[in-house]
Amino acid sequence: MARRLMLALPVLLFLLLVGQCHGGKIGVCYGRNADDLPAPDKVAQLIQQQSIKYVRIYDTNIDVIKAFANTGVELMVGVPNSDLLAFAQYQSNVDTWLKNSILPYYPDTMITYITVGAEVTESPTNVSALVVPAMRNVHTALKKAGLHKKITISSTHSLGILSRSFPPSAGAFNSSYAYFLKPMLQFLVENQAPFMVDLYPYYAYQNSRSNVSLNYALFSPESQDVIDPNTGLVYTNMFDAQVDSIFFALMALNFKTLKIMITESGWPNKGAVKETGATPDNAQTYNTNLIRHVVNDSGTPAKPGEEIDVYIFSLFNENRKPGIESERNWGLFFPDKSSIYSLDWTGRGNVDVMTGANITSANGTWCIASTNASETDLQNALNWACGPGNVDCSAIQPSQPCYQPDTLASHASYAFNSYYQQNGANVVACDFGGAGIRTTKDPSYDTCVYLAAGNKMSTTNSTSLPARSDSGPVPCAKCFATLLPMLAIVMAAVMV
Repeated sequence: MARRLMLALPVLLFLLLVGQCHGGKIGVCYGRNADDLPAPDKVAQLIQQQSIKYVRIYDTNIDVIKAFANTGVELMVGVPNSDLLAFAQYQSNVDTWLKNSILPYYPDTMITYITVGAEVTESPTNVSALVVPAMRNVHTALKKAGLHKKITISSTHSLGILSRSFPPSAGAFNSSYAYFLKPMLQFLVENQAPFMVDLYPYYAYQNSRSNVSLNYALFSPESQDVIDPNTGLVYTNMFDAQVDSIFFALMALNFKTLKIMITESGWPNKGAVKETGATPDNAQTYNTNLIRHVVNDSGTPAKPGEEIDVYIFSLFNENRKPGIESERNWGLFFPDKSSIYSLDWTGRGNVDVMTGANITSANGTWCIASTNASETDLQNALNWACGPGNVDCSAIQPSQPCYQPDTLASHASYAFNSYYQQNGANVVACDFGGAGIRTTKDPSYDTCVYLAAGNKMSTTNSTSLPARSDSGPVPCAKCFATLLPMLAIVMAAVMV
């Protein structure tokens, strides 16, 4: 019996690992308040090309929902504030909506969340009291269809739902919202749904530059730490401080077990004259660092290592939005689907240790073997690149496109360049102890294509520079750290 259990341990460990190691999720908001956007089917193709798995839309537009059928993308759909009265008043209205807008397209389109109302406390008309009745009616409709365990219901909020957010430990909900907030929080607990909030460090910076530095808002390692005087917790960025202010507000109402989901966060790529922080570089830096923060399960000072799901706002600029210039310029892509700036969705790309931004170089540089390097140095560097360097060297194997000419210099050049490109075309990544040298001449030949800056490639095996010297462990390492005590308990039980 003991022997059989011992043999089963690897399987048990694997199952535990699957259950524990999934990491925070990164999605994108697909707003459509514009008159120049591509058709929904083209947008769905773009999202698949970017390997984005989670998308939020703000209604239940049938063309959009149909466009995401059989794509593997999980969709968060929304009930607009304008529909809350009808949804709250009559169950039949919700039943009809579900029958017409959801059921015909599910599960081909993987609808996983329904947001009932959006930032209702910011609405010009007071619809807050309608949220919970509408949520209950949506839940009842889903239960009739047998989908209440498969589709999660919640509602999104702005940070304005708090009366106080600094210091984070003093986070508190505005008491004037208690009449609808407490019943809603109870509904979320009963249905294992997250508390959804839209967070924008950009506005904290823009509205209070004397108190909030740009570095602090952008996750920059150069930012000055902020210490919460009540808890002693150290904050290195505004995002964490905002998340924890929500957590402490929930804890004050005895809802500390509620999971927090960030349904909008981002940075504008363009703004008015006075909005000097709204630039493509700052938007790239913020979103890159935010993605890394989520993927690495960095958590927050109050909840270190806590998984948190975040939706980046927004997929496109929206030229019909009212307000100041930045309101129309939060997009990641132009209407022609070209990138406004590059973004590493894996969260594991290379980062400048000084600025926290992705390391990039001018397009059109490659790394090849130096003619001054000895064969011993080339061989050692080639062995390292194809081994610990995690370079895919299959292309220089016999019968493959880059095997000929079968010379050490040629094979080393291919491996050196692959490592160089997958590490952000950083000068240091072409050193190889002096065996590598950069060139502006494309070394590709015949069917052997050398990667160049901007080429699409897998970055999951790239060797990354840390954003901070005190960065936490990678998700897998944390998973194993969690599993080891479990494994020890199982082992002890087996040996008894």
